[in-house]
Amino acid sequence: MHERQSPARHEAPDIDTTALEVARAADRALAVAVAMGADRWARYLEPLPDRLRDDPIVGLQAVGRRLRSAYGPKDSIRDALPADATEPLLVATDRLLKALARHELENR
Repeated sequence: MHERQSPARHEAPDIDTTALEVARAADRALAVAVAMGADRWARYLEPLPDRLRDDPIVGLQAVGRRLRSAYGPKDSIRDALPADATEPLLVATDRLLKALARHELENR
């Protein structure tokens, strides 16, 4: 059985654009975490903006899930960083995950 190749990101401009939006929001949250001395969250966020800019479509799902998991019920990035850093990241991440789900459904 052959595994289907994922299209290049430029072939799915809605996903690419949304991933870049999430990368900008993650950059902002990372900068805030560094400025506030929230080292744990800075380490958590540090690799994600570059992955959002560079990973293929199949890798974006894992990055999106990792970002979404930062908003846990018991341990949340919201407890450490201000809303103007966390909420745009959450909204953009959810938009990316929805776009990825839609893409997967359309390409089955």
